Amino acid sequence: MSGDGTGGNGTLGDGTGARGFPAFAARRGSRSRGRSWWGRAWADALEDTALDEETLKKGRAHARTGRLGPITVSPGRVSTTGHEDGAPFRTVLTLEELDEDTWDSLWEKAAERPGVIEELLAGELPPDLLEAAEDARIRLLPGYGDLEAECDCDAFAHPCEHAAALGYQVSWLLDEDAALLLLLRGRGVREAREEARAALLVQAIVGGVGNEDADVTEAGAANADDVTEEARADAAQLPDGTPAEEVFGREPAALPELPPLPGPPVRQDASPGGVGADPLEQLVADAAVRARELLAFTHGFTAEPPAPLDLWRDSVRIAATRPEPRVLARVREACGRPERLDRAAEAWRLGGRAGLAALEEAWTPPSQDTARASTALTAGWEQGELPELEVTENRWTLVGSGRQLRYGRDGRWYPYRQRDGQWWPTAVPQRDPAEALAELLDG
Repeated sequence: MSGDGTGGNGTLGDGTGARGFPAFAARRGSRSRGRSWWGRAWADALEDTALDEETLKKGRAHARTGRLGPITVSPGRVSTTGHEDGAPFRTVLTLEELDEDTWDSLWEKAAERPGVIEELLAGELPPDLLEAAEDARIRLLPGYGDLEAECDCDAFAHPCEHAAALGYQVSWLLDEDAALLLLLRGRGVREAREEARAALLVQAIVGGVGNEDADVTEAGAANADDVTEEARADAAQLPDGTPAEEVFGREPAALPELPPLPGPPVRQDASPGGVGADPLEQLVADAAVRARELLAFTHGFTAEPPAPLDLWRDSVRIAATRPEPRVLARVREACGRPERLDRAAEAWRLGGRAGLAALEEAWTPPSQDTARASTALTAGWEQGELPELEVTENRWTLVGSGRQLRYGRDGRWYPYRQRDGQWWPTAVPQRDPAEALAELLDG
């Protein structure tokens, strides 16, 4: 980085641990406070919490002399070295790191401000992040008693002029890389981006739960009728003067054929950093799964269209397709049935909504379905090789083997294995019970 401290665009760097910066050159007659928004905010906080204005004045002067050495910034700590009358000294400023819960609260509040997370993900540190921190009752900038100073010099004042000078030079560093403030509070920029992205995803997911039943209000209906005669006249023709009735009164063309029915939804793996796809991509994927369910109903694969998901089923869906640890932890807290979530998520991942129903519902299939399954199993196995099966409602258990097939309401067979006294789904369902049984035995 340059040593003149100019710039101040708030661009985030890429550091995730301790970072080193060269010494600043002398600044004869130059400003001692940062020029950027974050640089000025840091200098204001430094001055507001200092006890001695005279020490601050000496610190400003010393910062401009160029006699401080290279600076190291790490979580909770910034340090430098220097020489005074030929004697070396080390100066250290420490700032308390924020804990995990505090960071979570900050990102939750930031996600409520549409522009803040967007700018963070774009590589900026927006000033509105400070307001989000205040909403969460969190101090990003140092407050009274937050910034501790240590120095090897023998000065009586605390902080000494060397520590004050280092504090001002931190404001210059913030001019060049505002993310250093996050690093001082314990977060590298990559981790901060990932956590902010996860908070945005959680807000998008939670915000979409329970909105399916919203009705059109009477006020909205009244507004629809509140159209002036002039507007009606303008709407009666297209921009080129063609009467709208001539165009919109035409017989509509036939819709194209529906695309083939997609396969089951695939689990999205997390990235090495712990956060999966971008929130927009994940929302698009959720929309695609919803479209698949509607197509299944349209093509007659299901008897009824998919109903809106309640809190439990939506939580299971999120847990099945979002492996990010922070998202899963939030879902586990909110779902109301944390002890059942892992099995339910695996059932959803392998079979979607119908797979979850096969896990949770016991029902009696029609007799013709049971007879058809018996015929298929008999035809698919040699004489005497078919395992002994115990049939209870829609569950066909292989006696003494810890294996089971469950017949779903969607007409598919779901393989299960017993684990620690519980039945766990183990593979994608099959239309043919003989194939499902063979896969279950081979697995």
